Amino acid sequence: MSANEPGSATIVTAAILVIGDEILSGRTKDKNIGYIAEYLTNIGVDLREVRVVSDVAEDIVAALNALRHRYTYVFTTGGIGPTHDDITADAVAAAFGVTIDHDPRAVAMLSERFSPAELNEARMRMARIPAGADLIANAISKAPGFHIGNVYVMAGVPSIMQAMLDVIGPTLRTGVKMLSDTAQAGLREGDIGGSLAEIAKAHPDVSIGSYPFWSQTGPDTNIVVRSRDPEKLLAAMAAVKAMINSERQRLGFSK
Repeated sequence: MSANEPGSATIVTAAILVIGDEILSGRTKDKNIGYIAEYLTNIGVDLREVRVVSDVAEDIVAALNALRHRYTYVFTTGGIGPTHDDITADAVAAAFGVTIDHDPRAVAMLSERFSPAELNEARMRMARIPAGADLIANAISKAPGFHIGNVYVMAGVPSIMQAMLDVIGPTLRTGVKMLSDTAQAGLREGDIGGSLAEIAKAHPDVSIGSYPFWSQTGPDTNIVVRSRDPEKLLAAMAAVKAMINSERQRLGFSK
């Protein structure tokens, strides 16, 4: 569990809304959350929440409205394909209270890949865009995503989502990048919980988390220290390492 929140540095926040029955059923294993999280961290955007909802319009609208009013950005994945259950665009339009129709710009993008005969009713669904939205180019399959307000709507297919994120990234407002460092304790989490809590209290502007795992020598713990201030990060990590050495000596471990 992590302790404390960073201090007063400029913070830009985000949430991910994953849409699709196939994710909730386990039929499809999500590969987008981790990628987006790492991408955002690297550019100075804090991912604060992830939700997964089914292909039910009212559920999508409710989740989207909750997230977009709470965070700087919301990124959605899934539900913008050509089939009847791809209803994300309609739900986004409903959430923003705008109409939705075939967008000539989106039709032009699809026409780069499909002939007029191939642009059937199903494929034309991918050109339905909420009024007032800007398009997100899709270099892979041409069917665009879109951006309205602080919401960015992307495909669920990982390669396409990644291509869209590359388009979006340079346009985002970013904050001070979160820095991190990790110390392997060589101890069980329960051995250091009390001491770690004291360090967290002494460094209130630093986020400190302990993450147990099983190593080749048995139970172990990684301690991750995160801060936007490099000096505070160094000070907290020094305290963590000193605590680890002290606890290992107390418990009779070799250095």
